[in-house]
Parts: sequence; C-alpha cells; structure tokens
Amino acid sequence: MTRIPIDPDAIRALAAVLVETGLSEIEIAEKDSRIRLVRGGVLAAAPMMATATPPTTSPGISPGISPGQSSLVSAVPVPDVASHPGAVTSPMVGVAYLMPEPGAPPFVTLGQAVVAGQTLLLIEAMKTFNQIKAPKAGTVAAILVQNSAPVEYGEVLIILE
Repeated sequence: MTRIPIDPDAIRALAAVLVETGLSEIEIAEKDSRIRLVRGGVLAAAPMMATATPPTTSPGISPGISPGQSSLVSAVPVPDVASHPGAVTSPMVGVAYLMPEPGAPPFVTLGQAVVAGQTLLLIEAMKTFNQIKAPKAGTVAAILVQNSAPVEYGEVLIILE
C-alpha cells in the first residue's frame, strides 16, 4: 500500500475552512486515498475561552488515524470538563446565545453567583429559542461557548461550582 503525499498547505487551508465555517470535520476521498480533518478540543479549552481570544490549534496526526488521514489536535492539554460535577451540557444541537438580544448584557458572567433555575443562555434550534437554566445554585467558573457559536448535543457549555 502506498502512502499519499501529504501537502501541509492543503491541510492548513482545510483547517482554515473548518474554523471559518464552524464545521467540526472535513473528509476528502479520492480513489484509495482519503484525508480527514477533525476539529477537537476547541470548546473544551474552558479557562482560555473565557476571553474573546479563540484557542490555538495546530495540525497534527492523531494516534489511530490510518495513513492518508490527518486530524486537527489542540496544542494545549485539555482538561476533561465533561466529567466535572458542575458541567452544564447542551440538551440539543443549535446555536448558543449568551445574551437575550444583541447589545444586551449577557445572562451570566464569569464569577457570578446563580440560583437553580436561572437562565444561563439560549440555544436556538429550529427557529425556537430554548432557555438553558442552571440545574443547581453555584458560581459560574467557566463559560465554554462563544456567543452565536454552534453547539452539539451533550457539549459542555458552562461550568458551575
């Protein structure tokens, strides 16, 4: 089996498409060759996402990827936020909004105390805005999504402590 030549510039261009479109993966197949880029760990870089700066990613080949495939991996070790007891996850696929309308203050801010049932953010799905409420009282330790960002089912949105 011959290995396909990997063009780093093409991989960087595909990675840029992932970032600018918000897609989580791209796969290109031609005859016996295929290249697959997956954006992973982007939203899980919680403490760094609290600022307006997007996380840094670098192209690399993940373990378990067969020759001819590539994956985008985070340059920073990512803590397992999904197992955090205060993780608030998305109950649906949609677009997250941190404020009720453009220009309005956000529902919650870092370090803010919240009560059980308080609205943390909205997720728009099928043209319906769904309130995501605090399952328990606590303090907002991390906001893992950006305003108007697409979210997946089960994705950690906010960490409460």
